[in-house]
Amino acid sequence: MVAVLVDNNYGKTGVRLLRVKRFPDRHELDDWSVDVSACGDFEDTYTHGDNRNVLPTDSMRNRIYAMARGHGGESMEQFGLRLLRQFLDDHQQIMHLTINLSGVLWEHIEAAEKSHGTAFCRKTGERRLARVSGTREQVSIASGIEGLAVLKTSDSRFEGFLRDDYTTLEDASSRILSTEIHALWSYLNTEIDFDSCWQQARVLLLERFATHQSASLQQTLHVLGSAVLEQNDAIGEILLSLPNRHCLLIDLSPFGLENDGEIFVPTETPSGLIEARLKRG
Repeated sequence: MVAVLVDNNYGKTGVRLLRVKRFPDRHELDDWSVDVSACGDFEDTYTHGDNRNVLPTDSMRNRIYAMARGHGGESMEQFGLRLLRQFLDDHQQIMHLTINLSGVLWEHIEAAEKSHGTAFCRKTGERRLARVSGTREQVSIASGIEGLAVLKTSDSRFEGFLRDDYTTLEDASSRILSTEIHALWSYLNTEIDFDSCWQQARVLLLERFATHQSASLQQTLHVLGSAVLEQNDAIGEILLSLPNRHCLLIDLSPFGLENDGEIFVPTETPSGLIEARLKRG
C-alpha cells in the first residue's frame, strides 16, 4: 500500500508580542500571541525532503515582529490582514494562509484617584481573539473573546427536562448560572472599525447575560448570539461555546444547620458544554 499525502499545513505558533504605544501623557499596550499556518505547494518536502519551497518558521516569526513596528494604532484584525497580504504577495508557493491572534487584556491602574498613564494590571483569564484567513482572491475576518467568566445568582432555572432511568437531577426553579463565554463572530466585509465592533459585542454579551430570564443555558446562548447579530449588521454569524460551571448546594444538615441557598461549592469538571452557531437570517 502506498501512502497518499491528502493535505498539509505548517507554520509558527505562540509568537508572543508586546507592543507599547507611546503617547505624550499615556501609554497603551498590545499583548498578543500570534499563530501563522500556511497551505500550498509543499508536498515535495513531505514526500522527498525537498525544502526549496519551505520558508523557515523562524522567518515567519521575524516578519511578525518587523511588521508590528510603527503601526501602534491598528487593531488585531488590521494587523492580521496586513500580515496575510504581505505573506501572500512575497511567497507565491503559499496558496492559503490563516493567522490566529489572541490578546491579553490590560487596563490602567487607578492611583491617587486617577488612571495612571504607564502602569497596568491584567484582566485575569479573559482574552480577545482574531482570525484572518484567506487567499489572494478572498479573505475572511473573525473576532471573538474567550475566558469571559460570568455568574448570576438569580433569574436562572432548569425545569421540565427529559428523564430516563439514570436521571437524578431535580428541577431547579432558582439556581446559580455560571459559565465562561467563548465567542467567535465573522464579518461580512473587511472595511470595519474592528475595535468598536469588539467592544460593542462584549458589552452586549454581558448585558444580555445579566438581564435575561434564563430557562436553560441553551436558551441563554441563543439570546446572547441573537443580540450580537441584531445590534451589528456587519456581523454575519457567531459561534458560542458555554461550559456550564456547576455550583452545588452543600448539605449542612449533619451539623444541625440549614443551607437556604447560601453556601455552594463551585466545580470545574465535569461540566455541561453548550455550543451553537447562529447566522443572519
